[in-house]
Amino acid sequence: MTSITTSAIDAPQRRSVERTCDDLAMLVLAAVAVIAGLTFRDYGLGWDDYTHAEYADLLLRMFGSGFRDTAALSFANLYMYGGGFDMIAALLHKVIPLELFETRRLVGAIVGVIGLAVTWRLGRRIGGPLAGLAALLLLALCPIFYGHMFMNPKDAPFAVAMIILMLGLVRLAEEYPQPSPRTVLIVGLGAGLSLGCRVLGGLALVYAVLGFMPLFLEELRTEGLRESVRRFAHVVYVLLPGLTLGYLVMGLIWPWSIMEPGNPFEALTYFSHFFEKPWKEMFDGAIVSVPDMPWSYLPTLFALQLPEVMLVLMGGAVVGTFALLPRNDVPARRKTILLMLTLAATLPLAIAMVKRPALYNGIRHFVFVIPPMAVLGGVAFAWAMERLRANHRIWQPVLLGTFCFGLALSLAEMIRLHPYQYTHFNHIAGTVRGADDRFMLDYWGLALKQASDELREQLVERQEVPPANRKWKVAVCGPQRPAQVALGPDFTIGWDSNAADFAMTLGEFYCKGLTAPVMVEIKRDDVVFARVYDIRGRSISSLLSIPAP
Repeated sequence: MTSITTSAIDAPQRRSVERTCDDLAMLVLAAVAVIAGLTFRDYGLGWDDYTHAEYADLLLRMFGSGFRDTAALSFANLYMYGGGFDMIAALLHKVIPLELFETRRLVGAIVGVIGLAVTWRLGRRIGGPLAGLAALLLLALCPIFYGHMFMNPKDAPFAVAMIILMLGLVRLAEEYPQPSPRTVLIVGLGAGLSLGCRVLGGLALVYAVLGFMPLFLEELRTEGLRESVRRFAHVVYVLLPGLTLGYLVMGLIWPWSIMEPGNPFEALTYFSHFFEKPWKEMFDGAIVSVPDMPWSYLPTLFALQLPEVMLVLMGGAVVGTFALLPRNDVPARRKTILLMLTLAATLPLAIAMVKRPALYNGIRHFVFVIPPMAVLGGVAFAWAMERLRANHRIWQPVLLGTFCFGLALSLAEMIRLHPYQYTHFNHIAGTVRGADDRFMLDYWGLALKQASDELREQLVERQEVPPANRKWKVAVCGPQRPAQVALGPDFTIGWDSNAADFAMTLGEFYCKGLTAPVMVEIKRDDVVFARVYDIRGRSISSLLSIPAP
């Protein structure tokens, strides 16, 4: 991993490897953009969408009123998050002929494609064109990242912001102590976007401080203490305009953060403790209160939900990074870059395992570590191909074929799960079929959109109409706002199953399986994601299998 050239594989005649890999990367980005543009409407609403849309309206109203209307600064707990994604979607909705929540899905797809492009450029910068292409493929065919980019208004944009910041930090390490204006701009923009999305963006400072240690130590050895301090002070001075830009960007998308100097620290303190009434989720076959999740929660889910090929390559890259740190023949800049990237991929997980905060909703809060994992995997793949080219060329096709097979496994699962890619479990877990009884799958309730669409279609086909002087009544076990949006104005949504005509339930452990005719069943890989029951004339006391929190 110390030196990767652009000749890791043989190129077609009269065509360089660099050009071939770059053309393939552009083709992959174009393909993802086209597919996302054709399918973004398929993704349903989650628990948070409606509330985030309200937050966007309040933020825009605040800006429009010249900060006289400050309701956004005390709305639920969302004022402690940035609202940049929500505001962009709300503004775009005013100018394009799409429904609001369709617009939010489209904006999510656009942000996700930007994240893919930045990941490609970062991988290419660190390991060459082959590493960039491999990193892009690993991320684009990671079902967890791909699924979240459409419908996660906080964590997916945060992941993209963090990889932008990582690109800036890598450029800074390469150009130290004379960062270019472009690098200063990228660092400032990445920092502002990251902190403006989630205060957890401050972790990047830890990556930078620890990651730059090899470079600082090399500076001390070669330049002496006085010159090293002077060079460091010069870099801080040059970065000031970028950091000022970052502060302004943070304030624009997270206004509450700049109302008082201590507000970001208040948000950090707030989120370091569980801030809601505890509920229970299923983990490894047991129903566990979210503040009491074991330390193994994150490593288990990452091991079972990430594609196998990414796990193997990323694991090899992490081992390789720590193996090269003591070596004197490796340039300090190279050590710094790989160490920062490794910390970005692993440190948040290690901190969570030690601190054991409340953990829930799978790994969605840690989606931001997946892009650096993909970059590490891409660099490791390019390094392995280069080693084989130099020593055992006959094995190159085997490695390439294995890599492509691993990607094909992920692609097949993504197609089979569409549009529920975020529920993916790999073949180590037995796919979603093997994970169904042990872990939560559609915890965000996206399947209620498809269930709602099919219920409406069935009622139209049967030419059924609601009883006189009222609408159809649907009792929902799951997020009710998404069901109401999907069903439309001809339906009334509620919890009361006694007075309902139909029951719509998620296939999660907290929803009962009812003894009633099944009108709609949403399944993937023989796993039930949602059902709609006809409960007319039946007495159903509750849809919950456990008491409500």
